[in-house]
Amino acid sequence: MTTTKWAIDPTHSEIQFKVKHLMISTVTGQFNRFEGSIEMEAEDFATAKAIFTADVNSISTNNEQRDAHLKNNDFFDVENHPQLIFEAEKVEKLDEEDYKVYGVLTMRGVRKNIVLDAEFGGITKDPWGNTRIGFSLSGKINRKDFGVSFGMFTETGGIALGEEVKLLANAQFVKQAVAEPAAL
Repeated sequence: MTTTKWAIDPTHSEIQFKVKHLMISTVTGQFNRFEGSIEMEAEDFATAKAIFTADVNSISTNNEQRDAHLKNNDFFDVENHPQLIFEAEKVEKLDEEDYKVYGVLTMRGVRKNIVLDAEFGGITKDPWGNTRIGFSLSGKINRKDFGVSFGMFTETGGIALGEEVKLLANAQFVKQAVAEPAAL
């Protein structure tokens, strides 16, 4: 069977997270450098295996002081764990647009199974003849499950930082050329 390979287009993709701050608002961050690929049998998304890596040092929340804090041992510990890795192991097709993606997220050296909701955005040819697909993904993790236990309380005893982290990605992939076997 033919294997179809896709590579993420980082200029048309974004990887974000959201977490509650003081339990009254949400802070959004993103990773600016990342890579990803998908392999599947023919063009059957239900057979897809994918890997995604983010350079944690590229984190941005639009606040340099907060970004520096997120990179230290209280949060991501970039010095010892420079990458965040997601390996998709199983894809379940729910209908023509919706999928469940089961995989392992590795953060701070901790590997945990997670499930992401995926919405297929479509398939198209770009003006240069490349085939592209798009997906929107979302999910939630508890940061403490990955060893991120930093916590502060407000003067009134409230929690300064939520434990639940929402994961969001809009990803566009480009189909890779397949090398034809040489004729004998």
